[in-house]
Amino acid sequence: MIAVSGMTEFAGYAVGAHNSRGRTRPEPPPKERSEFQRDRDRIVHSTAFRRLEYKTQVFVNHEGDLFRTRLTHSLEVAQIARSIARALALNEDLVETIALAHDLGHTPFGHAGQDALNACMLRHAPDSGGFEHNLQSLRTVDLLEERYAAFDGLNLCFETREGILKHCRPDRARELGELGRRFLEDRRPSLEAQICDLADEIAYNHHDVDDGLRSGLLALEQLDAIAAFARHRDQVLGEHAGLGGRRLIHETLRRMIGALVGDLIAATRSNIDRAAPRTLADVHAAPRLVAFSGEMRAEQRILKSFLNDNLYRHFQVLRMTNKARRIVTDLFDAFMEEVELLPPQYQRRAVQDGAPRAVADYIAGMTDRYAMREHRRLFAVGEI
Repeated sequence: MIAVSGMTEFAGYAVGAHNSRGRTRPEPPPKERSEFQRDRDRIVHSTAFRRLEYKTQVFVNHEGDLFRTRLTHSLEVAQIARSIARALALNEDLVETIALAHDLGHTPFGHAGQDALNACMLRHAPDSGGFEHNLQSLRTVDLLEERYAAFDGLNLCFETREGILKHCRPDRARELGELGRRFLEDRRPSLEAQICDLADEIAYNHHDVDDGLRSGLLALEQLDAIAAFARHRDQVLGEHAGLGGRRLIHETLRRMIGALVGDLIAATRSNIDRAAPRTLADVHAAPRLVAFSGEMRAEQRILKSFLNDNLYRHFQVLRMTNKARRIVTDLFDAFMEEVELLPPQYQRRAVQDGAPRAVADYIAGMTDRYAMREHRRLFAVGEI
């Protein structure tokens, strides 16, 4: 960003106070902070954000203290996104806010939990649209958080909520009114939201490599054929002969992230120069402007494919995900059979929104260890 007389000057097409669509419920402007700083602070103080500490990415929380959680992942995404936004003269506070909120609706047990919860919703409520974690993140900030006397949820700015909702099917988009209209009209979100989408990809690809190596499920030798890793590792060894262990891994991954961020900034600047947006409305109407170069995008596809084949489908990970699906499915079926087993606030939610959605809300809000403990309470003899 450009500092002018102690103030921060955004590009004309960035999101700011002058072009924000504001909040669903109007509130007096905050003192000594921006509207998006207020959004960030509300997210950081939310119950859903605190729970991210005990929700996992790939490894179940109890398997080790050094693996990433949804919380550490969100912090890494926020750091990467802010760096990109600063270089492009965009709104750092907004990208940080979106990054910190983007996983608030994620289930316990990572994608295995989401897949199981989606299957349960479709089985018990075929017309519900199932379960999708970024829609659940929006539902969390719009409705489920109970912190304020005057409204449900966190009453966040439109642009924050837009960034949380990365994708949406047409039928669900229609239900969301103005927020879902861009999916029906083929319009893009703000550049700040676009940045968070790719910062998320940068973060999880690289920390999954790190966690895979740390766990022993991946070996350095397997990465020899992955150009995105091998090229940077060879550069590190060329500068630091004999370096090994964790230092070699960290230095290689650090450079990989730096190369991706640099490529993204350069490619995005080129796209912006070509599209020449002058206002936020121009960004909405333009093709997607935040992007990697073609070469870098191809390298990332290869890395993703490698992780899918060698980490996410590793037999030890599959054993964990199979167990996670059983836990989520057992819990869902038990609560659907007897809604009175739910805590009182979710029993009330079942009356309002239907039992399947209330059960999904309850399970999605669980941490890994809470879901395992709840499963033992319901199914293990001697547990209460």
